[in-house]
Amino acid sequence: MPLRHLLLAIAVVAIWGSNFVVIKVALAVLPPMLLAVLRFAIAFVPACFFLQRPAVGWKNLAGYGLFVGVGQFGLLYLAMQGHISPGLASLVIQTQVFFTLLLAVRLAGERVLPSQWAGLALAVAGIAVIVMHTDGATTPLGLAMVLAAAFSWACGNLVGKRAGAVNMLAYVVWSSAFAVPPLLVLALVIDGPDRIATALAAADAGTWGAVLWQSFANTLFGYGCWAWLLTRHPAARIVPMALLVPVFGMGASSWLLGEALPGWKLGAAALVLAGLAINLFGPRFLPSRPKPAQD
Repeated sequence: MPLRHLLLAIAVVAIWGSNFVVIKVALAVLPPMLLAVLRFAIAFVPACFFLQRPAVGWKNLAGYGLFVGVGQFGLLYLAMQGHISPGLASLVIQTQVFFTLLLAVRLAGERVLPSQWAGLALAVAGIAVIVMHTDGATTPLGLAMVLAAAFSWACGNLVGKRAGAVNMLAYVVWSSAFAVPPLLVLALVIDGPDRIATALAAADAGTWGAVLWQSFANTLFGYGCWAWLLTRHPAARIVPMALLVPVFGMGASSWLLGEALPGWKLGAAALVLAGLAINLFGPRFLPSRPKPAQD
């Protein structure tokens, strides 16, 4: 891989990881559902005027938009407003890999390899460590909401897989349109018109910068560059870079927000990341035993 492509991949995962800090900055002023509305509305407009709608059904686009926009980010934003630290959120959300695997087994009849079961066991052990250390910064409710967000992301992955080979950036942009209406309804119900008006009036340049970062850097630039890299290199070279997302997430939260990284948190991260790595690389280095020949 050319050095500039490698650096671009690292830049994308650094943006995705550090974005959890940006979310925390935005949530200091904006309520969660309002932030989600703004993120997906700005991701859709004006990009929809420059990207043609992908050749998939509206139902598929709506399903992806609801699972990712409402389920994943709606729950994630709610959890990050005082229920889980940004660093741990960036780690726990990666369990979507295992939810995707288990859903594929249940819905598509795919087979889980022994190495993948081992990876799942390590990740579960890491989550158990976090459960045993929930406190004022990370609560059981916050952990449960992020796990639910990861499950919703996994559902979105399966919907996206059914879309086939499409322009992923255009797919993300057009599916965002379906996330906005339900998020707006939730914002009006959960946050209320008065709180929304107060938050918008209080939003300063830093707040709007955080919102724009969500829409343009994290969504349009991130997904666009990732899709561009995947068209030029084997997925096996690009996808493993995503393991760095929680590394950047926890590092940025510690550096910029002062999030403590005690031994138990690093241990939990090591377990979850080891599980993700085994799930990703295990099938390659530990192939399943071939079936015996039939007479």
